[in-house]
Amino acid sequence: MGKIAFVFPGQGAQAVGMGRDAYETIPAARAVFDRADEALGFPISKLAFDGPDEELRQTANTQPALLATSIALLEAYKPLGVKPDFAAGHSLGEYSSLVCAGVLSFEDAIRLVRARGQFMEKAVPGGQGAMAAVLGAEREPLQTLCSEISASSGLVELANINCPGQIVVSGSAQGVASIAERGKEAGAKRVIPLEVSGPFHSSLMQPAAEALARELERVTFHNASVPVIANVHARPVTFGAELRTLLVQQVVSPVLWEDTIRYLISEGVDTFVEIGSGTVLAGLIKKIDKSVQVISVNSAAAANEAVAQ
Repeated sequence: MGKIAFVFPGQGAQAVGMGRDAYETIPAARAVFDRADEALGFPISKLAFDGPDEELRQTANTQPALLATSIALLEAYKPLGVKPDFAAGHSLGEYSSLVCAGVLSFEDAIRLVRARGQFMEKAVPGGQGAMAAVLGAEREPLQTLCSEISASSGLVELANINCPGQIVVSGSAQGVASIAERGKEAGAKRVIPLEVSGPFHSSLMQPAAEALARELERVTFHNASVPVIANVHARPVTFGAELRTLLVQQVVSPVLWEDTIRYLISEGVDTFVEIGSGTVLAGLIKKIDKSVQVISVNSAAAANEAVAQ
């Protein structure tokens, strides 16, 4: 029998209407959204279900809305009785994986990601930072190009190593613009600017990391019931104190998603259950290894279908 990993999406997976059918048809999922609204003191559920899109896209709203949707769908999927051998999440999704593994309470996690989003928005004044997806380039030549550009025209760093041929860079507006101009030198076929409110997962996020560290100190971290694969180094962690430290580092470090999936496959995982909005992670995982099974639990219908099988 192969092993199972539960994986949780991050920013970029959001869509107006996410979680609504689970809220309307599954009492355990409804309870999650009700708890989210109560913990935050405003109806994040309404924003997830009805938008408007531009408000949902604001980082401080996107993060708690995605977390609530993932945990609501996790509750919808629980009747199946599937227990993961590992948990992992992409950036913000790491918080969903920590709730799944019993490291954080749902209430603490949702308040943390709301604060995390606010800190990330504030860290760099609007227009000064940027991110872009680089398609077709290998990691090493792109890293070399980033170092060259950072030394000459403006800071730019690797932010998300998503899958072969898809790496996101992050940094100063000038640095990211230089990657767009010079990407071909690193083998890039296309460079696509991303609609984000800041240079996430770059060293420019240091003020956000420091502010988040203070928030994390106030929260109880339990040891994980299943190993969580951390974005920072793509290795399993179970100690709560270590997971807390890694969440601070995560804000300024690249998300090693491809490494995470390769590590899980090397540990015998052949089934990935993506729990949350969209199918972003399913797409990335299939580009890393076509032979594994990926189940996307992104709606009540999908959860019910999985439970019925």
